[in-house]
Amino acid sequence: MSGRFQSTMSYTLTPSPEDDRAIRATLDDYGVMMGVLDELGRERGVSSNLVALHEQAYAPIREKTRLPARLVTLGLRDHANRQGSGAAIDDLPLDGRLYAIKSPTHLSLSTVEGRRLIPYAVAGYEPGWFDHAEARLVLKDGKTLILVGIATATKPKETSMATEGILSRIGRVIAGLAHGAADTLEGANATATVEQSIREIDSVADEARASAGKARAEEHRIKAKIAEINDEIDDLAGKIETGLASGREDLVKPVVGLQIDLEAQRSALETALAEVSDRIEEAGKALQAVASARQDAVARLSALKKSRGAPGAAESESASVRNENRLARSLGAIERVTGVPGRPATGASEVEELARLQREKAIQDRLDSYRGSRG
Repeated sequence: MSGRFQSTMSYTLTPSPEDDRAIRATLDDYGVMMGVLDELGRERGVSSNLVALHEQAYAPIREKTRLPARLVTLGLRDHANRQGSGAAIDDLPLDGRLYAIKSPTHLSLSTVEGRRLIPYAVAGYEPGWFDHAEARLVLKDGKTLILVGIATATKPKETSMATEGILSRIGRVIAGLAHGAADTLEGANATATVEQSIREIDSVADEARASAGKARAEEHRIKAKIAEINDEIDDLAGKIETGLASGREDLVKPVVGLQIDLEAQRSALETALAEVSDRIEEAGKALQAVASARQDAVARLSALKKSRGAPGAAESESASVRNENRLARSLGAIERVTGVPGRPATGASEVEELARLQREKAIQDRLDSYRGSRG
């Protein structure tokens, strides 16, 4: 056991049926991997040296399973702890590349069917962590768990704050705007409260745009590298065919090994690309939420000033119009840079009426559903 881990934190997952199938398929393939290693041990006397074991087992395992390359590497060491146990495979090792906390409610998990975004809840903490891996996926008593070794009982709280997503932040800002404006509506600082909320929304918008820009740049870089590797793999395939046709297997064998290594690199890049796509999606949702929240805040501020009949109302109204025009220009810039359409600044009254009709229809549909259930 590594000294850096002193306690265990449990995440209880709530996978959808599709997620559950992907998790169980991953465990099945992991069982196939353990079988391959058992067979190699009987036939060749697999070395305890992980480098030698990797050379003997990596290629056969990748051919017979769909396991991510990182899980294969972790599994080589994990096999040594399972030898002679004969137990069914209901757990597998993880690290920070195979799972990641995406928000206070969801985490991503790498499976044989791609990366899955799965809801979770923190189940609690236990003393001690007696595992060589830093985390482990476990099926136990009908539950799907991820157990994680942590340094101290306070570290998860710090990590939670560090990994809070942009969507979570904008959600808190919007909630603060709604409750803060309602609580101080009759107070002397109501206008200042709403204006401060608008400034906070603008701050989150800047962060969302920066995050989207970085993620887009990283996505283009990864895609370019994957395309480069694909071209190289195709080029090597042509050389292999030429070498085989010429009877030069002595030249072909090293080239095949290089091709396998490139495929492993491509797999790792595809995993990274999936994570970047998650970040881009989160940034896009945040930008849409920011546009809606800011428009709502500007409308609240204008209504508040009119209701109070403050001096200089005409000047305030002109400033509000200028702000709305600035917002429209900013949303246009966001759309051009990120490809995420912003919310139109016109047609507000029509949208509000349609929203009212939509809500009434939703209420009627829900009532009809309840009546049908009772019948």
